[in-house]
Order: sequence, then structure tokens, then C-alpha cells
Amino acid sequence: MMKKVCDAMTEQEYIKEQIELGKGIVRENTVDLRQVKTVAGVDLAYWKDNGRECAVCCIVVVDYDTFEILEKVSRRDFISVPYIPGCLAFREIPLFMDTYGQVKTTPDVVFFDGNGYLHPRHMGLATHAGILLGKPTVGVAKSYYKIADVDFDMPENKKGAFTDIEINGEIYGRALRTHVNVKPIFVSIGNAVDLDTATELANYLTTKEGHIPLPTRLADIMTHEKRKEYQNKDK
Repeated sequence: MMKKVCDAMTEQEYIKEQIELGKGIVRENTVDLRQVKTVAGVDLAYWKDNGRECAVCCIVVVDYDTFEILEKVSRRDFISVPYIPGCLAFREIPLFMDTYGQVKTTPDVVFFDGNGYLHPRHMGLATHAGILLGKPTVGVAKSYYKIADVDFDMPENKKGAFTDIEINGEIYGRALRTHVNVKPIFVSIGNAVDLDTATELANYLTTKEGHIPLPTRLADIMTHEKRKEYQNKDK
């Protein structure tokens, strides 16, 4: 049903839906770091199959203490929702929800490769999905999504340094340096977590092998592998 509704909506209807959904964002922190046991990472990748747009969604669940991979799931489908700037979540939510339905290891927090509150209407994929799931979610983007022509301030060149991204007097997210001499990532809340906790989680989950949190890094790697696998099968 969600997929059919999304396909039929206009840009104005997408925006109206985002504004309505946005009323349900929980900005108060519900995450007790002492109780976190599992964290999931989510990413999607796209390609063309005979002129039709395909996507694969991958979710990787890791142990919070050991970083051991507990579960990996994926699902692919055709994408019929057109790309509209600021409404990307509507393209990805149906496939994400279908994929998440396969996860047997319930994560305490879900990280998304992309934005959450750092969005013109605070409704990036991490926020949209967090509201639908009713779970703590965090958005971590590798590139900066400029809003209202506002640039970010570069954080100090040391691990854990960050600068707040303030737009029209409101903090939308943070530019976070996870390693020395590595470009920052962009952290924003999704749902049911505050920015300080989201930042602490992102820092903790980033290993020396990469500059983004491990769960989303593993999901990113998996999407590339799955996309290549499906492209070879579809030839």
C-alpha cells in the first residue's frame, strides 16, 4: 500500500506528507548507551536494468561491544517513484521497510547512510524511517547537503572535533571529524535520540579502517557487492 501511495503522489503532496510526518519527530534522547547491545547500518544502491531503475537495500547488524557482524540482509526491487530533490526518502522507504522486515536481530539503534534532521523539512531518510519504526535512528552523510545556502564550518583537525550546523537559528546537525587528516562526516538525528548521543555513537562506531560508522560502512560495502552481483545476473 505504501509503495502505491508513494507512486501516485505529486511533489506538493510529498512535501505536505513530510510536514505532517515531521510533527512526530522525537527529539528527546531515549538511548541509554549503557544498554545498547546492537546497532544496524542501512544503505541503498541504484542501477539501470533494461531502462528500468533498480535498487538494493542492505542492512547489517553488529554487536555494539565487539563489532561482530550478527546479521546481514538485503532486498532489491524496481524503483518507480521519481527523484525529487528533498523528497528522496519516498523513493527509498518502501524498499527499506520491506528489507527491515527480514531482520531477525532487533537493533537498538539504526544508522542510515544519509541525512535525517539535516534536511530542509527535517525529513531525511533517517528521520522518516525512524518515525515509521518508532525507533532511535541516526543519519550520517559523507557529503554535505547545503540548505538555505548555508555552508558548514570545518572542525579542528583532530578526532572527535565537530562544529554545529546552524541554519536560521536552529541546529540541524554536525560536521564531525572521525580521524585526523580525513574529511568530516555529517551527523544528524533521525528520531528518538539527541545530537550529542548521535555524535557519541558515530564517533564510537567509527573504526580505524574507515571514516564512517562501521554499520553503515559494512552496509555500503554490501550494496556495492550486491549491485555488481545483480548486474551480472541481469546481463
